[in-house]
Amino acid sequence: MSDDHRSDVAGVGDPGRPGSASSAATPVLSARGLTKSYLSGTRRIEVLRGVDLDVFAGESVAIRGESGSGKSTLLNLLSGLDAPDAGTLVWPGGRIDADRRARFLGIVFQSFYLIPELNALENVLMAARILKAPGRAERERARALLARVGLASREDHLPAQLSGGERQRVALARALMNSPQLLLADEPTGNLDEHTGDAVIELLLGLCAETKTALVLVTHNALHAAKAQRTLFLHDGRFTTGPS
Repeated sequence: MSDDHRSDVAGVGDPGRPGSASSAATPVLSARGLTKSYLSGTRRIEVLRGVDLDVFAGESVAIRGESGSGKSTLLNLLSGLDAPDAGTLVWPGGRIDADRRARFLGIVFQSFYLIPELNALENVLMAARILKAPGRAERERARALLARVGLASREDHLPAQLSGGERQRVALARALMNSPQLLLADEPTGNLDEHTGDAVIELLLGLCAETKTALVLVTHNALHAAKAQRTLFLHDGRFTTGPS
């Protein structure tokens, strides 16, 4: 992301987090006035219309909204994978680039995105491989993460040999492999049945709380959102106080 989309942010409260403006804590992520639009033929569609967000260490934030409200677009901007038309995004500690993203950020997707030719352990290690060739310490950490998500006996299994819930747990272990400060989860239960989805959300929230990893969870599920520390609603490109 270019420096045009970054600036220092101080003294601005986060929507839905009372008292954050006066808090001594520094956000792990701070966004101000994010806007994004796309051309559809000759028509410009405004997806985000000035979104502000602070997320703090160890905090879980759920974002709800109807399909097309801009939730996934917002995650793309927060991850630094896309640039806003206007506004600023700040991660602590310096410039947003690929190497820093791999250390700072973990992402859990709806569709798992596991490499089919690699087993569970090798898929988790792919996150470490972005930074360097995995050694013994990285392999031990990957095995520990698979054990923590209940897959110690499945590390040699290929994705096709795993259930949907197991694949999502591998994806969660992969997202936490590099000890990120922030985890973004985009409808992580969208391809799972209700019971399995509930278990994945409990595991996701529990692991983030244990590791003090900030979590931004995009979900349609009101019950899953209610388990987060706070919930924001995205409507017509802006955060609102509740469902529209």
